[in-house]
Amino acid sequence: MITPKLFPLLQCPTCRSRQLAVEADAISCAACSTRYPFRTGYIDLMPRGATYDYVSKYVTDEAELAEELDYQELAPPLLAAGVRDRTLRRLLRFEASDRVLDNGCGTAKHAVWNAGQVGLMVGSDPATLFADQALEQVALTQADSRSLPFADGSFDKLFAIDILEHFPIEVIDAYLAESARILRPGGRMLAFSNTREMSPIQPLINLSRRLGRLFVRAGIYDFSREARRKSDHLKALATWEDVEAAFERAGLRPVKVIFWNSLFTTFVEHVLMKLGEAILGRAKGSTKRSQGGTPPPSHPDGVAREIRARRRMRSRLRPGSPTYLALMAVTLLMELDLWLFGWMRCGSYFILVEKRSA
Repeated sequence: MITPKLFPLLQCPTCRSRQLAVEADAISCAACSTRYPFRTGYIDLMPRGATYDYVSKYVTDEAELAEELDYQELAPPLLAAGVRDRTLRRLLRFEASDRVLDNGCGTAKHAVWNAGQVGLMVGSDPATLFADQALEQVALTQADSRSLPFADGSFDKLFAIDILEHFPIEVIDAYLAESARILRPGGRMLAFSNTREMSPIQPLINLSRRLGRLFVRAGIYDFSREARRKSDHLKALATWEDVEAAFERAGLRPVKVIFWNSLFTTFVEHVLMKLGEAILGRAKGSTKRSQGGTPPPSHPDGVAREIRARRRMRSRLRPGSPTYLALMAVTLLMELDLWLFGWMRCGSYFILVEKRSA
């Protein structure tokens, strides 16, 4: 959504001036004469004339990914996304007066799920694959995280979920420097990402992966959609020491760290849920989208099956329904990985950091 609450926080991403004027259909910069148009539910605040060596595949392949990602309709925060969201809330401790940025928001699902907890929730991403709910409920900007369109110290809190693993080092440094710039002194940021490090209990985790591969070889399901989603993961922060050094360079002090050793999570994601998708995603039943519509025939069979399954599942996820309660129980099972093994260093991590006071 486009809300007047956002306007006082903005600066020109092209020249960094704060001499901005709000027009009927755009924001205009008096210093460099750039106009940033209002789109349906968001403002185009991409820097003009900027060229970057790195551009996300979600920008370059946005049209191609739009249908495959099945992003317009959001499910409730359940399963792995639910664990991320519950941990986000627990660590950032949102308050009603907070101004919060989801920096690299994607569909802006986490922004939607938490918008009611804060004074202003903003989502920012260079791609515009925003969910329908986000377009209605979250202040959205199309923006590049290397040149954010927000003034210094504009936000109390910020989060970055599944972002840093996509970037090379120089982009990570620019992303974190801009994140620190727009946080107020003492403001906090929560990041979830992963390094290349293995868990101390990796042999146990791998048992579920091996079982999943047996089902893949049997043709019951596949991981092609997941593989495509992760195809640009660089993991330039290869070790935990690299993570600490990157945040230190940005002036962000670690406050708390929780590692995600995914013993239960891997069983759920590689076996339990994939078997459920294989059953729910069979090509029969209603063709209405809200009840499991048929994806376009251009999708590979495995991708089409997964999209069908997720659409059909969403139609059953009314709060309090048996399906919802069952998936919430599975979500809590997955969260046990954090409570039981969160002290044990591994690749996946949540890190809460604080901007140093001047």
